[in-house]
Amino acid sequence: MDTINSIDSSHEELGRKLAAQGVEYAMAAWIDVVGRPKSKIVPIDHLPNMLAGSERYTPRGMGGIGHMDPVEEEVVAVPDIDSMKILPWDRRFVWFTADMMFGGVRPFALCPRSALKKQVAAAADMGYVPQLGIEPEFYAFKPESLEGDRLIPISRSGEVKPSPAYDVESALDAMPFLNRMTRYMDELGFGLFSFDAEGGEGQYEFDFAHAPIVETADRLTLFRLMARQAAKEEGLLVTFMPKPYSNLWGSGAHFNMSLEHIDTGKNAFRASDQRNDWTEETYFFVGGILKHAAALTALANPTTNSYRRLVPRLADGEISWAPTAISYGFNNRSCMLRLPHNRPAIENRAVDSAANTYHAAAFMLAAGLEGIRDRIHPGDPMESLSYDASVNSLPRTLLEAIEAFQKDPLTQEVFEPAFIRDYSEMKAHEWEIDHLDVTDRERAKYLLNI
Repeated sequence: MDTINSIDSSHEELGRKLAAQGVEYAMAAWIDVVGRPKSKIVPIDHLPNMLAGSERYTPRGMGGIGHMDPVEEEVVAVPDIDSMKILPWDRRFVWFTADMMFGGVRPFALCPRSALKKQVAAAADMGYVPQLGIEPEFYAFKPESLEGDRLIPISRSGEVKPSPAYDVESALDAMPFLNRMTRYMDELGFGLFSFDAEGGEGQYEFDFAHAPIVETADRLTLFRLMARQAAKEEGLLVTFMPKPYSNLWGSGAHFNMSLEHIDTGKNAFRASDQRNDWTEETYFFVGGILKHAAALTALANPTTNSYRRLVPRLADGEISWAPTAISYGFNNRSCMLRLPHNRPAIENRAVDSAANTYHAAAFMLAAGLEGIRDRIHPGDPMESLSYDASVNSLPRTLLEAIEAFQKDPLTQEVFEPAFIRDYSEMKAHEWEIDHLDVTDRERAKYLLNI
């Protein structure tokens, strides 16, 4: 197949070295709207061609990206060679993350990675290097759960009330799976520093090193694939669904975003090592995010199910720990944004496990940078629970979030018109479909009582 660039002799040598290590196949994965990697798989002797842009796609309509268009121009996957990883669960494969380009030059309007790189460039123009750390949560469960009315967790320790969060026995019961995850993450260089049982039965969280924002987004894409593969190897399944059941805790993917000065490498958010000694830039960055919080929600919480997580309490009355208000605080975990004592980053607690990291990070970064440019102050921090406070609320439904996304002028600056149109149509349709079904619960409540 034709390439967009000439074959690089160093890539031929790379292919030979990888083949000598037992690698048989290569993939250059691009990311669809729902965050799933897509790629053709090529024999390793075709690696130089792939790196030169030989693999072409008709991606529209795949993974929810717009409407299928058989006559549309093909898009080329341009691999980022710095993203190369040999997959530790199957070393026959080498992985690259790719950008989707027209002619290898112009970014495809629906390429999430290109949208994020555009905001990284905007940050560089202001003298910053954006960093991101993510705290992904997910449920691992037994396949037979799919035939029942609740997930059957890995843990054999039984229900731990009020929550199995941090419970040692719950983690130890799951160690065959968790140990496999830690080995893979170590081999991939993620910088894992902790993992634990989370608030739901069979729910887990992994925390690993922050990195430049595109690298972290690439890592999370690979993390999701890795978790699914590791689970299958243990006879399990993994879900990143934000709220699998009403009585279970929701799965978040908290974003911890910071800026470093390009010239010094110094963090721009902490003035010193003292608690709450945040710089003026920090508060302006927070102010920008809060200004655009409603629109950001359409990306950070991208499914109808996401809004079953953004509630004050679980079905049993326990506090959900998920934010509902457009607010910030220092160590207040009920707020959307938190300025934590132990790290110089702004934590966005609203982001959930279904979010496309590239999209959500691009918009959050753009909003924060606008805050710095326009000196948007966020007001006073919230010191009490935000659930009962008289402040603006995050959108309650996906439709409300999409309407805010469409109306926000920043949306036009961050994303291409084709993406805004296709994403908005797709998500509005998702909301409409979700509301077409009449449930047994509705019939029980209304059928004979109205």
